[in-house]
Amino acid sequence: MPSQAHEVLIEMFRNRPSLAAELLDGPLHDHLPPFDEALLTSAELNDVAPTEYRADAVVTLNRSGATVLAVVVEVQRRIDGRKQRSWPAYVATLYARLGCPVALLVVCPHQPVADWAAQPIAIGMPPASIVPMAFGPRQIPVIGTRDVARRLPELTVLSVLAHAAHAEPHPLFGALFAALDVIEPDTATLYHDFILTVLPAATRKLLEDYMTTTDYPYKSEWSQRQFAAGKAEGETRAVLTFLEARGVEISDKARATITGCTDLDQIEQWVRRAATAERVEDLGGPLLD
Repeated sequence: MPSQAHEVLIEMFRNRPSLAAELLDGPLHDHLPPFDEALLTSAELNDVAPTEYRADAVVTLNRSGATVLAVVVEVQRRIDGRKQRSWPAYVATLYARLGCPVALLVVCPHQPVADWAAQPIAIGMPPASIVPMAFGPRQIPVIGTRDVARRLPELTVLSVLAHAAHAEPHPLFGALFAALDVIEPDTATLYHDFILTVLPAATRKLLEDYMTTTDYPYKSEWSQRQFAAGKAEGETRAVLTFLEARGVEISDKARATITGCTDLDQIEQWVRRAATAERVEDLGGPLLD
């Protein structure tokens, strides 16, 4: 059964079919045909034989109503030799259906899988072969500027997944939230939660800290909610740290009240009072109830 990571990666292409062209623009920079729209099309790639073939996604690049390039999109999380038999069938069937050039784009979260997937697949006497365009972390571009992130939001999400654990993360985080700022709220939430699930714990902590400290004026209601929640979480941690440093006993009920508060004015008042508090009740507000 496909994993959550597999499904979210495919959802990126469903939400933004032009992501296929944005990835291919690097290796096919001189050969990617001009196009004016990218469309998601049927991923059923069956022929007259009883074998059923279904790609993860199929995108067509069209110009003036004519398809100039079709892209078979596959998300591959592990090495699987069976794919080297089915992928040529995908390409051939789509070529028979549309009669245009076909590219095979394989997105791999792990670099060793991408290295394997990039190998030419021989389908006859040399030089007859199909060469997948495989993208692992090493092939994903680094996007660290907000202007580019707003133009290429899904590619920016892939950039963070590929590079945040191995490079200076703060420019990537700034680009990420600029990208999420222009995406429909439910989709932004899906991508944000997916990133928090996939990133290593240390990098995830850096991302959470970034949300509590940045003062960049993100504009969407979704972003403002996310950063307000992040700031509130950081401030409530500060309250508890001050109290614990002073040896103040904190009941489970009081701890739950503090960590569950989202009123920034109330939390800031607690931070000021925590520096001199002798009892948790000295903080005032809901803790006196």
